[in-house]
Order: sequence, then structure tokens, then C-alpha cells
Amino acid sequence: MNQKILIFIITYKASYRVIDVIEKIPFGYIKKLNYEVYISDDNSNDDTLTYIENIKKKYPEIVFKFNQKNIGYGGNIKRCLRYAFDNKFDYAIMLHGDDQYNAKYIKDMIESFKLNKDIAAVSGSRMKNKLEAIKGNMPIYKFLGNIFLTKLFNFFYGTNFSDCHTGYWAYDLKKIDKEFFDRADNEFCFDIDLRLLMVNSKLKIDEIMIKTKYGSERSSIHFIYALRYLIKVIKFKLLKKL
Repeated sequence: MNQKILIFIITYKASYRVIDVIEKIPFGYIKKLNYEVYISDDNSNDDTLTYIENIKKKYPEIVFKFNQKNIGYGGNIKRCLRYAFDNKFDYAIMLHGDDQYNAKYIKDMIESFKLNKDIAAVSGSRMKNKLEAIKGNMPIYKFLGNIFLTKLFNFFYGTNFSDCHTGYWAYDLKKIDKEFFDRADNEFCFDIDLRLLMVNSKLKIDEIMIKTKYGSERSSIHFIYALRYLIKVIKFKLLKKL
């Protein structure tokens, strides 16, 4: 596989966790590939930049971009993907700077593309093995909510996904039009929008099993996310509009 692969890390107030993300990248595996690691920080005002500067000392080949203003979760992803398109990358793999998704699964994502030439994207599913999700301390409300909302998506769109709420993605940029990414949300519904657009265009999404971890933090954003998810899934089914 000699195509160009971009591994991009979106960060916002990631602090020390971004180092953990880098250290879990399987460099031993990807060193034989034509790859680049790109970090895009969305205007963090904590100590994240200090940690990234230390990473640059150890890994000088890593490319780093600091957004001069906060452009949102989806906006930051779009900036990374524009970089990928502008620099003629064939594949792009997204990591989160908070280390919720283990970078070791990059290998499995690349292998999925090798094994199945028809897929346009690979997503990491925490729910292919539901027991592992519980072991990873997924909060029960997120566990049950994920099952219900994913089943709802499958019912409306005739799909068979196990996890429609993951933020761990790899994209084949030769199969996904740049316009898809531009149409998606600039905030936290980016992944929902992209899945809807891909399914509507009959682009294949493969799922790999991943383990994940959860801290003790809780946020009201989960309720807002669930509500917006419901609205988007139903609205797109009826109107084909995001």
C-alpha cells in the first residue's frame, strides 16, 4: 500500500493526553507506508500547546497547525481534510487528542482498506462487543442511548451498524467527494451528517471493533446531541436535507 496516508489529530484542551495519543500510534507498522502525522489544535487556551511543542522536539516530522480562532469540532476536521485534499493524500485517519480512541487501531483500519477495495470509510465501533463497552466504563445512559439511537438509524436507512455515534474514522479520499465534508456540520454533529450523506449515496462503511475508555466527566451536551441526532435522522429521511 504505497498511497499517501494522513493521520490527523484534532485537539482542544487536550493537555497531557495528546502525548498519550502519539505514543500509541503504531509507528513500527506505518513506517513502511507513505504517511504523515498532522495535529490541528482548535485554539486551546490551556497547556496543550506546551505538550505539543514537546512532542515536536521528539517527533520533528509531525506537522502542527494552531487555529487562530475556535472553529468547532466539525470545522477543525474540515480544515484537516482540506489539508489532505490539497496535498493529494489518498487516505485520512482521524484521532482525537483526548485519547478516548486508541491510536493502535490505525493498523486495523488500514488493513480493512487493503482487504476490501469497495469501502469508502472505516469507523471504530465500541458496540460490536457490548460487554467490552461496559468494561470500558461507558456510562449506562450512553450505552442504552447508543443502542436505541443506532437501531433507529438502521431502521430508517436499512443499514446494520453497531455504533452510529463513534468519532473514530478513516476515509478513502478517492471515493468520498470533498463536497460531502463541506456539507457536514461545523460542530459536534459532523460525524452524523457525514454518515447520512454516505449512506444516502450508497458508499460503504466498514466497522472494526475497538475498545475505549471513559473518565468520570458528565456533560449536558449528550442530551443535546441525542436530540439533534433524532431531528437530523428523521429530517434527512423525509427531506434529504441536513
